[in-house]
Amino acid sequence: MDRRDAPKADVIPISTAPSAPHAEQAAETGPARPARPAGHGRVGVVLVSHSQELAAATGALAVALAHSDDPAPVATTGGSLGDGPGTSAVLIAAAARRVDQGHGVAVLSDLGSAVSTVRALLAEADEHGLPFPVRFANAPFVEGAVAAVATATAGGDLAAVLDAAEEMYRQHKL
Repeated sequence: MDRRDAPKADVIPISTAPSAPHAEQAAETGPARPARPAGHGRVGVVLVSHSQELAAATGALAVALAHSDDPAPVATTGGSLGDGPGTSAVLIAAAARRVDQGHGVAVLSDLGSAVSTVRALLAEADEHGLPFPVRFANAPFVEGAVAAVATATAGGDLAAVLDAAEEMYRQHKL
């Protein structure tokens, strides 16, 4: 069975969810705001670089700047299977599966050949066992990663995460 054909999950009304405030709490603090269980149902972000160190540092920076105790899932991958610089479709596919929470995965990459590897992988997503949907963000690597992770952490959907990352191309530094 294809994941896209899977039945939808049961939906619990916010007012009866375990995280919902009790009536006496609501009276003290005003109207209740819906709460989402920690780490549940967000867009995942994959950062692909020619260097694992660069990917990991970019991911750490993006998570730190998201200012959250519960950031969106982020996976980093860099280098080839032979432990040198490059990119690996196998490692990228594994990273996408690690961050998949059922709401999509945004992939950002650093240099031209990494872009080519990601695009070739996405063109044959089913054959590589990628989660659905996975989309490539045409965005600068560091700035796009920060914007994507912040938006995903805030609960943005896949389109919002991609838009935030891609908007970074339009931000001028002067």
